[in-house]
Amino acid sequence: MTLQLVDTVMVGRYDTQELAYQSVALMPTQSLLVMTLGLLVGTIVVAANAAGAGEHWKAGHAWRRSIVYAFWVGTVAAVLCQFGGPFLELTGQPPELVAGGAPLIAILGLGLPANLIFITSSFFLEGIKRPLAAMVVMVVGNLVNVFADWVLIYGHLGFPAMGAEGSAWTTTLVRIVIAVCIVGYIWHLLPDRELYAVRAKPTGGWRSWARQRHIGYASGLSSGVESISFAAIGLIAGTIGGLAIGTYAIVMNIVAFVFMVALGVATATAVRVGTAHGRRDGPDLALAGWTGLALIVLVSGVIAIGLALFGPEIASAYTEDPALLALAAPVIGFAALIVVADCGQCVMLFALRGRADVWVPTALHFISYVVLQIPCAYALGIVAGRGVFGLFEGVLIAAVFSVTALALRFWWLGRQDSR
Repeated sequence: MTLQLVDTVMVGRYDTQELAYQSVALMPTQSLLVMTLGLLVGTIVVAANAAGAGEHWKAGHAWRRSIVYAFWVGTVAAVLCQFGGPFLELTGQPPELVAGGAPLIAILGLGLPANLIFITSSFFLEGIKRPLAAMVVMVVGNLVNVFADWVLIYGHLGFPAMGAEGSAWTTTLVRIVIAVCIVGYIWHLLPDRELYAVRAKPTGGWRSWARQRHIGYASGLSSGVESISFAAIGLIAGTIGGLAIGTYAIVMNIVAFVFMVALGVATATAVRVGTAHGRRDGPDLALAGWTGLALIVLVSGVIAIGLALFGPEIASAYTEDPALLALAAPVIGFAALIVVADCGQCVMLFALRGRADVWVPTALHFISYVVLQIPCAYALGIVAGRGVFGLFEGVLIAAVFSVTALALRFWWLGRQDSR
């Protein structure tokens, strides 16, 4: 997500129209990424449960299976991305956005298999409480991305200025490099790699890791529902106009970046909850979940204050277009409310996943993001004529419902465990 933040800022400062192309391309590619990422969440749950139960070799087997799974799932997603043009036409996007966005979808799709391999490897390291290597690889990857964006977007060191297309190629290449690095670390440098049996071929057939996949099915569906809902709203913004989708891209980029902070807390919460669940330790499980929620509310609350106070300054980091600045700045201030609720629902969702609660959270997500978010956003943004501001009012309604419903579910399960 940090790659996307940098790309959006640098493309936005290069050209507003190029930002619109990038924005419309990110709608389907990010939806596919989030959906397929969800399919891999079983890796962190199984790894954490195995480590908590002292069956370390099962964690290693979960990783070995997941990288093959990630490759094939990512390959299917990459193939789908080669048909971005017809997809954009079907969703009613203006011809200029179709022409500019379709090539970017195809390029970004090429990096999806590698990105999923990196993500599932990071999940494994999080599950066994060894997250540092993944963080280091990602930091280095982001530094490389900044430099490569400077070269390819703006046209330095003899390269032509490629705008959004240069950003897409940079992202794809960096994703491949960091995937190779993280797999190499686990294979050659991970302490206790013998204990975790990362080089041992997993035993058993397809059914032997059904639980890992089933957790992923529910998580993938849940993540897909949420991501597709946001993509649908982005496509609605595209029908309003270039400034609307530019504003939507900027604000969602900020929300998504803050969401990555929540994802870090959520992952740690899932590991603690999963480990406690593996030990059958109900009180520690509850403590882990509620501590995670309290922490993210505190952290996101501080960030929200910054968004509310410095909306114009933040918008100016993305673009120099006066019209886009005037539209984006107040919406960024409003997004302060969204980030607190959105971060909270992320942590509670992962807490429930760590407890191996599979399908109820998925149903709650469907209600939040399909039954509520899309209709509310359309009604407020299009029918009521509130434009992009109304779209984000619909997002806020869904986020508040989601965090409330998921927290109540976690509380109810805790009561059941204590009986």
